[in-house]
Amino acid sequence: MLAIERRNGILEKLQVERRVVVSELSQFYDVSDETIRRDLEKLETAGYAIKSYGGAVINENENIDLPFNIRKKHNIAGKRIIADLISDTIQDGDSIMLDASSTAVYIVKALKEKEKKNLTIVTNSVEIIIELQEQENWTVILTGGIARANTFVLVGTQTDKMLASYRVKTAIISCKGLEFGVGFTDTDELHAQNKRTMLDAGKQKILAIDSSKFDKSAFVIVGALKDVSQIVTDQKPKERYLQAFAEAGVTCTYPV
Repeated sequence: MLAIERRNGILEKLQVERRVVVSELSQFYDVSDETIRRDLEKLETAGYAIKSYGGAVINENENIDLPFNIRKKHNIAGKRIIADLISDTIQDGDSIMLDASSTAVYIVKALKEKEKKNLTIVTNSVEIIIELQEQENWTVILTGGIARANTFVLVGTQTDKMLASYRVKTAIISCKGLEFGVGFTDTDELHAQNKRTMLDAGKQKILAIDSSKFDKSAFVIVGALKDVSQIVTDQKPKERYLQAFAEAGVTCTYPV
């Protein structure tokens, strides 16, 4: 096993269990304790973990942007619920703009499973392009931009220019957090700006956010409730959120 594969495995374990123990990891991976300590040092340097006596704990900082392959394995059940709800509203022939979130990948998977026809997809997600490479009856458009390492996303002013040149029926974005009274936020200014441009391009503006992101906030404000027309989530939100959505004229969709 390559060192990067081992560190990604450790990071996945941290995401699920919130802490790891050096001796257990060294036994599991059949390497020395010192090798595991070096792995944990690299994860700490990257901001993903905080070393503790005999192991490490997950870094809970919402401004840490995890690698895409790790993010897409977080709350899979919730993302599938959201994807199913959104895909039911998409009609054959629709035009859709999707951000580079892991939730967006589950949405296109659901659209494929439901055999939607003649869709036009505009995205800055390389992962979505890979997912749709054999989808012959769809028009799939990838923006230009700067490639971010480990994220499968294109960002920047060129991405913005291309996104702004389209008008679509539905724009769908996700975010890192939704905090009452603040709005929805993300970790990075370039990501946030691209998401704003996507919302401007859509007649229907959907925020797809799983329940784990409520009451959390990241570094950059993407927008306020008034900037979206619908919120789709995997669980019924708290009453204060439902009231705020209603006051802002935002439809909230969740499983019942």
